[in-house]
Amino acid sequence: SDKELDTRGRKCPLPLLRSKKALTDMASGQVLKVVATDPGSVKDFQAFCKQTGHELVSHSEANREFTFFMKHK
Repeated sequence: SDKELDTRGRKCPLPLLRSKKALTDMASGQVLKVVATDPGSVKDFQAFCKQTGHELVSHSEANREFTFFMKHK
C-alpha cells in the first residue's frame, strides 16, 4: 500500500470519513490500507467504493479487525 490509516476503536462514520480525506491526498492508482474495528465498516466501505468509483481491492477480517485495501480511481 502507498498509505496506511489506523481507525481502530473509531465508530461509524469516522473510519469512512478519515479514509475519504486520505484518498483526496492520493494520486490515481495509489492504494490506501485501512484497519478498522467497527463491524459496520465492511458495508460502509463497499458502498463508498461503489458510489465513488474507487476500487475495493480486498478486505479481510482477523481477530475482530477489518483490513481494507482501496485503489484510488
